[in-house]
Amino acid sequence: MTDRHPIPDLLRSTKVIAFGRYIPAKRAAAIGEACVAGGVSVIELTLNEPEDAALRSIEALATASADLGALVGAGTVLSIGAAKRAVDAGARFIVSPHTDRELINWCVLNAVPCFPGALSPTEIHAAWSAGATAVKLFPAAAVGTGYLGQIAGPFPAIPFVPTGGVSAATAGEWIEAGAVAVGMGGWLIGDGEPAGVKERARQVSIAVARASRMIRRSAN
Repeated sequence: MTDRHPIPDLLRSTKVIAFGRYIPAKRAAAIGEACVAGGVSVIELTLNEPEDAALRSIEALATASADLGALVGAGTVLSIGAAKRAVDAGARFIVSPHTDRELINWCVLNAVPCFPGALSPTEIHAAWSAGATAVKLFPAAAVGTGYLGQIAGPFPAIPFVPTGGVSAATAGEWIEAGAVAVGMGGWLIGDGEPAGVKERARQVSIAVARASRMIRRSAN
């Protein structure tokens, strides 16, 4: 049996991963603070080119995370080398847009939670079999919540994190459909203005909390 890393408790409780793309290091802490103030404490910064700039942003946010109470990760991780550099910079989980068995295996061996992207049944099974912490269902908006309900039938043990086109208007629907959490970037982070980020984080936090309460009620 694969010795996969469990889903971090903070993600299980808050159910949202905020991801920022092209976030300058000087703005990373302020955006992270706005996310946390709105109720979103799991934050991913993507490894775009130039990678050095992205790594500096991860380092800046990771340095601030102890005071913020945030969990910081790296996204768009395409190789083991990039994963190593991200972890060295302070990332505590790895997200990728694709399924790479060798990358997932490296994360398992180094006790790093990993969320590989997958969409088809074959990709989903491959990601989970390799040791994914959860599968990033990507791009989620291309298939909709009905797809998650259908794909969970043959894969009931796999936790999914739909990402791509998720907003406060749809986040609760994904949670009700069975997602363990949702990932959102463009809608949530926007232009990075802290007041707006905080308000949108608040909106999505309310949406997923409401959906979680409905699930608990229906189970009783």
